[in-house]
Amino acid sequence: MDPVPLTLACGPLAVYLLWLGTVNLRRRPLVVTGTIDVAGLAAAVSGLVVVGPMNLFLPEAAGRRFGPLAWPLLLAFYGLCIVLYVLVARPRLVIFNVPPEQLRQMLEGLARRLDSDARLAGDAVQLPQLGVQLHLEAAMAMRNVSLVAMGDRQSHSGWKRLERELRVSLATVEVTPNPRGFTLLAVGLLLAGWPLVELVQTPSHAVAQQLRDMLRM
Repeated sequence: MDPVPLTLACGPLAVYLLWLGTVNLRRRPLVVTGTIDVAGLAAAVSGLVVVGPMNLFLPEAAGRRFGPLAWPLLLAFYGLCIVLYVLVARPRLVIFNVPPEQLRQMLEGLARRLDSDARLAGDAVQLPQLGVQLHLEAAMAMRNVSLVAMGDRQSHSGWKRLERELRVSLATVEVTPNPRGFTLLAVGLLLAGWPLVELVQTPSHAVAQQLRDMLRM
């Protein structure tokens, strides 16, 4: 594969994996909203999208008419698709680097403190006074847990309060580093180093030509 497309494809993904590896090696869990999680994943695969579908299906007529300006239009369309998904998706909180059982115990006490009418059944939690209904989805290998809304009747303010209280509660929780974080760091470094080595070994005129070919210049 040519070094320019390879760098574009692997660069954002390498940054995301390095960040994810660092998070999993911390001794504190990290809480992010579903919006931030989706935005991070979208940014991570953006290079693959550019090199793959966008480059493959870019209309030749658009390339000839707009030249390099066609790419900002495609990227804007990609961004709008992500925004649309975020707007229609149900509320969600993602907790990185926490054992599911430890989070369940902490969440049970937090739910009863926030809502005296809280009901818990297995992986489902209902907070009627906050207008929040959710269930837990655990990724055991990565020690990630998602709190996903159940049903369409959800209170935005209730989810914001749950997020704030969850951050405060988890700030005092200490966990052991996840050994898989080292694997994520290793893969991230590989994806970052391999394209750079290929790029350095390629003559500058060849790199410029590959870039012009991609941009339809």
